Amino acid sequence: MAAWIAAFKVIPWAELILAAPALVKGAQKLWATVRKQEAPALSGQDPAARERALEAQVDELRRELTAASELVTNLAEQNSRLVSAVEILRVRTRVLFLATVIMAAALILLAVVVLSR
Repeated sequence: MAAWIAAFKVIPWAELILAAPALVKGAQKLWATVRKQEAPALSGQDPAARERALEAQVDELRRELTAASELVTNLAEQNSRLVSAVEILRVRTRVLFLATVIMAAALILLAVVVLSR
């Protein structure tokens, strides 16, 4: 449990909060376009009209795919930044732990020297 708490403490929440509105807005826009779309009824139309309708659908799907890939790219970049920040903080924690151990050992040694006089 302590590992999870430590992991959450090292997340750069300021960057995450700054990037969150853009990601949420993109996700909402993507979800709104996907949700409101209905497949047009193609039966009963002449072949030229069906072809135009299908081409319009393909164009819309391409736009959605582009929006989805941009959103995934943004999420991947944010995840990469979080991972690198966690790694940096992990190294800093180890350095601080070692410094604390060294300081504690020096303090114990000093206490032994002072008390032995």
